[in-house]
Amino acid sequence: MNRIDASRTALVLVDYQARLLPAIADAAGVLAHALLLADAALMLGVPVVGTEQNPAGLGPNVEAIRQRCARTLAKTHFDACADGLIDALADVPEVVIAGCEAHVCLLQTALGLRRAGKVLWVVAPACGSRAASDHALAMQRLRDAGAVIVGTEMVLFEWLHDCRHPRFREVLALVKSQPTRPVPLPVAGKPGCQGPARAATTMTDTRRGAGT
Repeated sequence: MNRIDASRTALVLVDYQARLLPAIADAAGVLAHALLLADAALMLGVPVVGTEQNPAGLGPNVEAIRQRCARTLAKTHFDACADGLIDALADVPEVVIAGCEAHVCLLQTALGLRRAGKVLWVVAPACGSRAASDHALAMQRLRDAGAVIVGTEMVLFEWLHDCRHPRFREVLALVKSQPTRPVPLPVAGKPGCQGPARAATTMTDTRRGAGT
């Protein structure tokens, strides 16, 4: 199996939306891993693409994710490949991917990328579901579909490949700072945000097609 090569990959971040995150198990940890991936990708010249599920009804990704994405695709299909992601990744043979919910939009988008022939690396700690059992099932299904399940630091150090890499110390500093960098979640009552009870309802409604 080849290593994860920064020159051949893009990073795709699926649906880290402010109205959905409060319902995700360990949402702060999931978001912290996603931001670590994105920060390292930007340092190493890896393109970062985001997606948002029905943003007209569910609002945008959290601002910290949006700021790190060169492009954010709005979608209504749970599989972002049906809404232009394949075109956005036309020149990229391999994809590192993470997102929410792991067993819905992340899963279907990852399966779409596999059908399109992409080599796929799924970063499990940066993927979230409301239930741990759904997350585990999603990772197992993706492994069975030919994706490789990896951790965040696996990706970062394979992107670097060598401690003589000119950005090694900067990426290492990101990794070392991670445990002391809490990521604030959206707070109910602020624009574009809402609390956990409403978020759980919204997520269920989204899968049924509500809010379109």
